Amino acid sequence: MDSSTRIEQALNAALARVETPAAPSKLASAMRYAVFPRGARVRPRLCLAAAAACGDDQPALTEAAAASIELLHCASLIHDDLPCFDDAPLRRGKPSVHVAYGERIAVLAGDALIVLAFEQLSYVACSPERLPHVMRIVGQSVGMPSGIAAGQAWECEPFCDLVEYHEQKTGALFSAATMLGAAAAGHDPEPWKVVGAKLGLAYQVADDLRDAASDEEELGKPIGRDAALGRPSAVRDLGIDGAMHRLETLVKEAIAGIPPCQGAGDLRALIMSEAKRLVPKRLAAAAA
Repeated sequence: MDSSTRIEQALNAALARVETPAAPSKLASAMRYAVFPRGARVRPRLCLAAAAACGDDQPALTEAAAASIELLHCASLIHDDLPCFDDAPLRRGKPSVHVAYGERIAVLAGDALIVLAFEQLSYVACSPERLPHVMRIVGQSVGMPSGIAAGQAWECEPFCDLVEYHEQKTGALFSAATMLGAAAAGHDPEPWKVVGAKLGLAYQVADDLRDAASDEEELGKPIGRDAALGRPSAVRDLGIDGAMHRLETLVKEAIAGIPPCQGAGDLRALIMSEAKRLVPKRLAAAAA
């Protein structure tokens, strides 16, 4: 079974647990709306790729971990789009959850997806010694002091370090993705942290570039939000050329950080493919 099918099936199974006759139908609908149709699924694909590189001997745990990290990502997008943060009307080319369902339901949908990310891990039959590692990685990626909640909170501070902001807001889930893949396969997750961390930083730099140099049709959400909201940005600090150089450096460092493993080649190819996809079309054409 290919990775995309594994991810979509795991996400569907998780959401099916909340879609019962006894559940508030509007909230259940908003949760599904936030997760489907699929986005790029970069984080769960990275989790599966890291697990495959480590042998992936318990695929059910890997799939649950991959789904967990994607549910957390989708929850963060709901909250990020809220009027109190970005006030973004579009996400993935369609109305944001708070636009489609109202702000109250959007807050609850994000909260419920976070809880579901942890709950669905409890249904997996796996080696019991692996689950605590997986749960800890998931928890650290979303909370304080260095998860995505902390990263979002830096936008509320008068000053912040750009790298630290990026490491937490975006890098935390990428680090978790590679570490979860290794932990689910029974390997030490720590050596895999740097791969995800560098990719997370690269992804955020690419997002800053797309916000500055893409268009709404390509991006599927409003552009120019970093400048409009005065948010920390690699483009603001480094300029377009400097941000492009930073992106290339981070991708190389992510590849160099892959621990010795049987699937290093496939993981390297995935990282290179994602790096090309992330560059705005206008900048990619200019560099060609």
